[in-house]
Amino acid sequence: MEATHFLVSPRLTNAGFRHAFFTRLGGVSSGSFESLNFSASVGDTPENVHENFERASVLLGVANASVCHLNQVHGKDWVALSNEAVRSTTEHLAGDAVISDCQHVACAVRTADCVPILVADLASGAVAAIHAGWRGLVAGVIPSALLALNRLSGGNARFLAAIGPHISVGAYEISEDVAAQLERAAPGLEAVDRASFAKPHVDLRKIAQAQLSAGGVLEVDRVGGCTFFEPDHFFSFRASGAASGRQLSAIVAREPR
Repeated sequence: MEATHFLVSPRLTNAGFRHAFFTRLGGVSSGSFESLNFSASVGDTPENVHENFERASVLLGVANASVCHLNQVHGKDWVALSNEAVRSTTEHLAGDAVISDCQHVACAVRTADCVPILVADLASGAVAAIHAGWRGLVAGVIPSALLALNRLSGGNARFLAAIGPHISVGAYEISEDVAAQLERAAPGLEAVDRASFAKPHVDLRKIAQAQLSAGGVLEVDRVGGCTFFEPDHFFSFRASGAASGRQLSAIVAREPR
């Protein structure tokens, strides 16, 4: 794969964690799913999706079946993966965060506007992948996942995190009801913008970064890109609806240091 087909966090790379925020480029899918789509449930063929996962697995250095994601439900539940975890089993489990200290499994989430977050513990080498849309941010998926990862790491985690490409504030119009829920979830943060647009817009990254910091994350990288305004590089559900594919973001645990 060429570098244009995925993005990385300098901090996670320097700390020795294999990971990637994949774009929509470099795969075999066609039509509205062109080309690196990671969901067969949206209308793409299973054969295309399997090959796309194969390409991702080569980059991540794990077996194809060991690039594991969940049935994401916009909540706060997490699943811890063992060395025996395989995608055909995990993709039927409900949850929005995947954690593991196994070096043969890639923790992954799929997005098409929501915020993908990759977290790593510098000491134990354990990792997490978090799917955070507005509902997940309100539900508390980030603090829930960080607490679980800290327990897995032995209680003395030193976290790094990277926030991947997602829908930007300029494209994310929300209702007053959703705005009120987000403001309650992030009091005093001013992540909801009512001044620049006719209707409220929200900066999901600002809320995610605040929740990561509150959960003890030492440093947070922002891996840029707007899924809505960059259709040549990313899938966007808000832009394309049911015709949208899904990006993959994944990270692999490393040895303790």
